[in-house]
Amino acid sequence: MSFENRLHKNIEKLEKNIEKEKSKIAVLHQKCDNKQITKADFTIKKKRIEEKIHAMNSRIRVLQGGLTREKKHQEEKTEKKQKKKKEKEKK
Repeated sequence: MSFENRLHKNIEKLEKNIEKEKSKIAVLHQKCDNKQITKADFTIKKKRIEEKIHAMNSRIRVLQGGLTREKKHQEEKTEKKQKKKKEKEKK
């Protein structure tokens, strides 16, 4: 498995986790509306979940930056190979 594939896989995994956390917030909101938990508890738990989401979003941005760097590196590698090939043909 290539490095790019692993980065894509990690990004997808984080995006799924973000969706799960968002659904947890929706469940908490329903519980708050049904008076099963207090507004204060809801706010505290919601903040904690939002912090997790924020952290995952920042990880995704870092992974996307690594992905672009890797693509650029691969392009440079292919360009070097093409230049070497052209130089061999000229000789």
